[in-house]
Amino acid sequence: MVNLVSASWASIPTQPVDQHRIIAAIDLGTNSLHMAIVRIEPTLPAFSIIAREKETVRLGDRDLTTGNLKPEVMERAIAALGRFQTIAKTLNTETVIAVATSAVREAPNGKDFLKQLKEELGLCVDLISGQEEARRIYLGVLSGMEFNNQPHIIIDIGGGSTELILGDSHDERTLTSTKVGAVRLTGELIKTDPISNLEFQYLQSHARGMLERAVEEVQANIKFGEHPRLVGTSGTAETLAGIDAREKLGYLPSTLNGYEVSLRDLREWVNRLRKMSQVERATIPGMPEKRAEVIVAGAVILQEAMTLLGVESFIVCERSLREGVIVDWMLAHGLIEDRLRYQSTVRQRSVLKIANKFHVNIEHSDRVAVFALSLFDQTKGILHNWGAEERQLLWAAAILHNCGHYIGHSSHHKHSYYLIRNSELLGYNETEIEIIANLARYHRKSAPKKKHDSYGSLSSKTDRQIVNQLSAILRLAVALDRRQIGAITRVQCEYLSKEKEFHLKFFPAHFDDDCALELWSLDYKKGIFEEEFGVKLVPILETSTVPSSC
Repeated sequence: MVNLVSASWASIPTQPVDQHRIIAAIDLGTNSLHMAIVRIEPTLPAFSIIAREKETVRLGDRDLTTGNLKPEVMERAIAALGRFQTIAKTLNTETVIAVATSAVREAPNGKDFLKQLKEELGLCVDLISGQEEARRIYLGVLSGMEFNNQPHIIIDIGGGSTELILGDSHDERTLTSTKVGAVRLTGELIKTDPISNLEFQYLQSHARGMLERAVEEVQANIKFGEHPRLVGTSGTAETLAGIDAREKLGYLPSTLNGYEVSLRDLREWVNRLRKMSQVERATIPGMPEKRAEVIVAGAVILQEAMTLLGVESFIVCERSLREGVIVDWMLAHGLIEDRLRYQSTVRQRSVLKIANKFHVNIEHSDRVAVFALSLFDQTKGILHNWGAEERQLLWAAAILHNCGHYIGHSSHHKHSYYLIRNSELLGYNETEIEIIANLARYHRKSAPKKKHDSYGSLSSKTDRQIVNQLSAILRLAVALDRRQIGAITRVQCEYLSKEKEFHLKFFPAHFDDDCALELWSLDYKKGIFEEEFGVKLVPILETSTVPSSC
């Protein structure tokens, strides 16, 4: 039998790529909306940034009672994104990739806001987890800075979260995301202007306490004798480096990439900024007016992280999440062939890591995945028209369908949904994770129903159709390995359109095995498949030919 763990998507072709494609990446952050427009040069492969846009809309300024995004803030965001789209169009951008992070992720009405963006602007926005955000930040930094195989720690202080990442040019070692950000802490902890001593002390201790766990995760993966450099990205780090450079050099360098700020100088800046009012901070050369409101909290987060990490300075990288979104797109479209960071491998490794965490019987799940993909491929264009992306989601669900046994056998399909939904699978957006979790949820028992919370959380009719059809296929794949011993080696499908019959031939591993339990299981599970695809399923045990492998 083919081992899917090592050969999962080898057969999926990548599309040929034209020269100099122009694409845009938009990041809906807690503090600001950012857009980077790039020209891709696939022969290198590389990209150059041809335009940047930024709008401070403060999505993180949410309703204190409900936690919802405020209507007026959403209106500002929609207007800004409309302008972004106009700019992208004038530069002949062929694709716009957009992601949303902590503010939208945490807001109860976040998904409704994304649905509104789709309806009003035609803009599809991926809602990504904190760990996925960290992974893409890592990719963005790697695209703009050479690590020379040496370990580096990346800190990205956003409005609502701070990501700490450890990597060394290749695979990321640690990805963390903590709910501590410049906008969040300013809104929650700073009520005085200038900040009072009491509030400042609490701000410091709160930031330190929130960061401790992430710092411990990073330090646990630093090898003996290694001394990683710290790389600061995004608004807080860039602003602090900019005002420091203006004061020391007398001018702002053409690029802040590689500019170094010592912990000693950072502490001096923190001490100066905390004594100023917001209006006074805004008059500092190089200090954006909106950044002046949240810079104290951001600087304190950076200071406490550096202290906990035991590093004496940080260097700036001007590339971050937006550029990481671009790199991720290039990986997914086959423009970068580094297998260590290839998109499919990222997804595959993430799924297998979760499977291992929850003690999944990987040999059984692997066989189920082989059967599921074989059924998918043989029925494509006949019973369904899903493509490579949906095929990958089916594979992930097949591998993880039984992970709920980690909690208990009873209702383990529901436990599988919960575990998958909350495991932050890397390489997938929120919608894709929701689909994978639902596919696993419906590998047994009831068919998908609108009254089920899990199924009801799917945002579109297309997503529900994916779950309806692919979960029906997954049910058959599970039945084909009912005894979990590899009794069946392969399946062969034949559709008789006139009779509307779907013949499912399967070949036993041993010619004298009647596969009675597999036949019973197929008969028990075929009803939902038959109803979904409008066919009659006829299982056929094929004993005339006994092939040794798929």
